[in-house]
Amino acid sequence: MAYGGIQAVKGVDFEVREGELVSLIGSNGAGKTTTMKAITGSLPINDGDIEYLGKSIRGQGPWDLVKQGLAMVPEGRGIFTRMTILENLQMGAYIRNDKPEIQMDIEKVFGIFPRLKERKDQLAGTLSGGEQQMLAMGRALISRPKVLLLDEPSMGLSPIMVDKIFEVVRDVYAQGVTVLLVEQNASRALALANRGYVMDSGLITMTGEGKTMLKDPKVRAAYLGE
Repeated sequence: MAYGGIQAVKGVDFEVREGELVSLIGSNGAGKTTTMKAITGSLPINDGDIEYLGKSIRGQGPWDLVKQGLAMVPEGRGIFTRMTILENLQMGAYIRNDKPEIQMDIEKVFGIFPRLKERKDQLAGTLSGGEQQMLAMGRALISRPKVLLLDEPSMGLSPIMVDKIFEVVRDVYAQGVTVLLVEQNASRALALANRGYVMDSGLITMTGEGKTMLKDPKVRAAYLGE
């Protein structure tokens, strides 16, 4: 995967098993977001393959993959700023036609994020960063994903909001959704993960159980500021 001739990812080999929460950590520019975009079909790959549920998904677009249960909350949230909170959530259900259950799922999201319910008719572009992150996560959950990819969900948020976002990630995983988490907050990400991968300069350089990696001196020195 390349940008303008610059190879951003040089051959990544990793897996996320069904029912796992896997964290992908690394410094800025390591290739994490590029990898997430490739998995979800929003960026073409030059070589290799990507498998989902035992089948190749290379060349499929995000619209195809969402129908198969692969959803992503992108870095920067990607909400529809000129639509209301409710309309954004309804867009998460565009692949569904079970209206009564869609409404039930919207109410579930409102239960997770009460602030969104209070402001459901407010334009999404007027929300704070934390509220936009809530909305982006809620919209993805409405699609009923089997696998949820989260790209830097805590970026730029207050400590209280970071706690809330990680609480929701943990709860989503506990409900049986497989999660791939890209996160700058390496300590929180690895503490939550079954397994972790370290990415550096477009390559996977380390892997292991999340809590084991959390204790690794190299990881602590490079990514935990110790």
